[in-house]
Amino acid sequence: MYDMSRVNANGYFDSMDADARYELRKQLNAQRTVDAKNGSFALGGGVVDPLPVDAPEFVKDYHSYYKTDRGYHERSLNSNGGWNKTSALSFINMPLLAYSDEIRTAVLLVHGEKAHSRYFSEDAFKKLKGDNKELLIIPGASHVDLYDNQAGVIPYDKMERFFRANLK
Repeated sequence: MYDMSRVNANGYFDSMDADARYELRKQLNAQRTVDAKNGSFALGGGVVDPLPVDAPEFVKDYHSYYKTDRGYHERSLNSNGGWNKTSALSFINMPLLAYSDEIRTAVLLVHGEKAHSRYFSEDAFKKLKGDNKELLIIPGASHVDLYDNQAGVIPYDKMERFFRANLK
C-alpha cells in the first residue's frame, strides 16, 4: 500500500511542514497556469534514468523493475515520463484514508519488512476497526519484491487463507 495523498502532502516520512507545503502549492499552481497557457501539461519524469550511483535503495529497486523487461510498459507512468507535474494538487487536497476507520469490509494490508513505504500500511492499519483487518509484513521483502514475486516472497497461501475466510 502506498498512501499517495500522504506522501504528496507531507513528503516521505512526513518531512514537510505547513510552510513547505504552502511553497509546493505555489509552485504547482504556477505550473498549472503554464500548462493552461500551453494547452498541454508538463510531466514530472518517471523513475530516474540513468540511475545515479548514490540513489536510495528504493529508487534502485524501482529502476530494476520499471526500467527493465521486468516491469517496463510503454504506457507506464513510472517507466516513462511520469505523472503530470500538477497531479500532486489533487492528492494534497484529498486525504484518501480520512474515513478508513469506517471500512466495514475485510482489509488485508501487505507490506515488505524492508520497504521504505512500510509506515504507510502500519499507520493505516492502526486506524482500521474490526476483527476482519490484517497487516501482513513480509520478512526481508522490499516494496518492489511484492510486485512480481521475482524474489519468491509473496505469501500466496496466507492471502488465500484471508480471502477464503473473509470473502463470502
